Amino acid sequence: MNKHRGSDFDQFLKEEGTYEEVHAAALKQVVSRLLQEGMAREGITKPEMARRMGTSRSQLDRVLDPANVTIQLDTLFKAARAVGRSVRVSFEAVSRKR
Repeated sequence: MNKHRGSDFDQFLKEEGTYEEVHAAALKQVVSRLLQEGMAREGITKPEMARRMGTSRSQLDRVLDPANVTIQLDTLFKAARAVGRSVRVSFEAVSRKR
């Protein structure tokens, strides 16, 4: 019998202990896509984006790499600002089922 039958995918990931990892990977893919779309919309090249962020091209490549889930908040804020956007972070209450 499938112990996950009827549960949602998030619950399944939590039970497997991979929720945070999978959620971080999905979020980084979204951030990467939004930044690349912003660069295209504004006509910003990678060298120009790196200059606007005050960073190196290799650092920008890591920021834009959807597989690289590590990104510092200050870098994220700089990247968003470089494409005319801002970042909002929220903390939501979660139920603690034991």
